[in-house]
Amino acid sequence: MRIPLFRVHLPPRERLMPELETVLYSGQIGEGEVVKQFETAFGRFIGNPNTLSFASGTVALHTALILAGVERGDEVISTPMTAEPTNMAVMHSGAKLVWADVDPGNGNLDPDSIAECITGRTKAIVVVHYAGVPAAIRRIREVAARHGVPVIEDAAHALGARYDGQLIGNHSEFVMFSFQAIKHLTTVDGGMLTCRREEDLPVGRRVRWFGIDRAQPRTSVDVREVGYKYHMNNVTAAIGLVQLEVIEAVLQRHIENGKFYDRALADVAGMETCSHDPKAEPSYWLYTILSDRRDDLARYLTEKGIECSQAHRRNDEHPVFASARRPLPGLDAFYRRMLHIPCGWWVSDEDREYVVDCLRRGW
Repeated sequence: MRIPLFRVHLPPRERLMPELETVLYSGQIGEGEVVKQFETAFGRFIGNPNTLSFASGTVALHTALILAGVERGDEVISTPMTAEPTNMAVMHSGAKLVWADVDPGNGNLDPDSIAECITGRTKAIVVVHYAGVPAAIRRIREVAARHGVPVIEDAAHALGARYDGQLIGNHSEFVMFSFQAIKHLTTVDGGMLTCRREEDLPVGRRVRWFGIDRAQPRTSVDVREVGYKYHMNNVTAAIGLVQLEVIEAVLQRHIENGKFYDRALADVAGMETCSHDPKAEPSYWLYTILSDRRDDLARYLTEKGIECSQAHRRNDEHPVFASARRPLPGLDAFYRRMLHIPCGWWVSDEDREYVVDCLRRGW
């Protein structure tokens, strides 16, 4: 038996291929009407119509920083417990990274640590919902509001997660979603940004297309700001539209498996499950367990055919981010003990029973 940690989900061939062929041979494969349709459909799914699509989640996050007014020399509070692109986007903006510490029970940013990091130069707070577990949004937003600082949520792991009954994508000034290959929803690659204010949309559209307002005649536009080639295309958007038809079932399976583990692993000797804010409802992109004998546990699960991993290296160990290094005891505790196990749509009832049985036997 082998249970993978990640798998790519694509809709049935008979549903996806006709849509792809239609777009591919339409003569319009760049950004166009299909992209607009995908943005509208995603907005309906999330419950926020203010959506902007992008070529990747990373460039969506960079655009959010631009829309938040972040400039070279400003400070952005972020987390080292994430994939590297989160913090590369901050580097792209020219801002100074400031690490806040994380909750050792789940790897998400600690609101008290965020509060300690805010200075007069703080222009944004980037909050990652690690492994699909929503961070303590209410407390983080209270801290941000006291200082007038916008919150940018990196929800690359958290499509379908909820906080205080609302889907992630509705709580902060900007929320980024990733559609990279192994995410809950993939368009092969791509990203989406939800915005609190409708007036951010025209600026975002210019930023993602060289500073050009594409609604104006090309020979009449006046480019007044730096822009980038960050747009999504009709081909990936077509994949996204079909994915949205099946995403509820995909998300539900992740959540069912995660809740099964929550119940079945609650009292297993030698390990713990992650804690989270009572208002948070995870979407379980990954399932995280904590153990003081993490490396022994990882070897044991691998021998049993159960793929497991830490998934990401803590970013403060990378030389490129060295200038932001500082003591982070919460991160030390979390990273030393954390391990991810398979939880996704491909994990069958039999698979998850096998995982639990192996963990209960001890290692």
